[in-house]
Amino acid sequence: MSVRRLSQVQPASFAFSAATKKKCDWWMAKYPAARKQSAVIPILWLVQKQEGWVSEPAIRAIAGLLDMPVIRVLEVATFYTMFMLEPVGTAALIQVCGTTPCELRGSRALMAVCKEKIGDKDHLSKDGLFTWQEVECLGACCNAPMAQINDYYYEDLTPESLAKIIDDFRAGKKPKPGSYDGRKSSEPKDAVHTLTDPKLYDGSAAKKLKLPNTEPVG
Repeated sequence: MSVRRLSQVQPASFAFSAATKKKCDWWMAKYPAARKQSAVIPILWLVQKQEGWVSEPAIRAIAGLLDMPVIRVLEVATFYTMFMLEPVGTAALIQVCGTTPCELRGSRALMAVCKEKIGDKDHLSKDGLFTWQEVECLGACCNAPMAQINDYYYEDLTPESLAKIIDDFRAGKKPKPGSYDGRKSSEPKDAVHTLTDPKLYDGSAAKKLKLPNTEPVG
């Protein structure tokens, strides 16, 4: 794993919004008082949803809220790559999967579109609207190539469809997540050719199955 460090530029302070603090209290209440530190991951996530990223003042505030050493919160924030340690685009954080299935299906072309329309990866765009990254498997291999944009998956992408998605985010729109090849979920692109016998699903095959005698002996 690459070394993850906090941004060199930090805000002067951090404050929980009323809505975020209410959610933090809800998470802490799920644990015994002596174990409230167990809520550190969801609270880091709530802070990121509020600010867009996790700053050093925010880490200190979380440590104070949970009565735990600052270094322990820092360890969690720097270990999990879902926590952004630098400011990210206000319109979209685009995470393009670069693992083998997506690579074979054209993820490099998607990254080229990101570089052309946004700039270098892992850097905030000049207009402050976008950040893009190459990430490891996001678990949607059947719909490769794909990318996670903010909280949602955009699948079966082409350079053209991703370019349009980026343009829509830049225009303030909210492109619909899911497959961009017209299919539902991860169903076959064409006709279904396997597991087509209705008996596989109506229980009739299971009814005919004779199980061995499982009575204890003696």
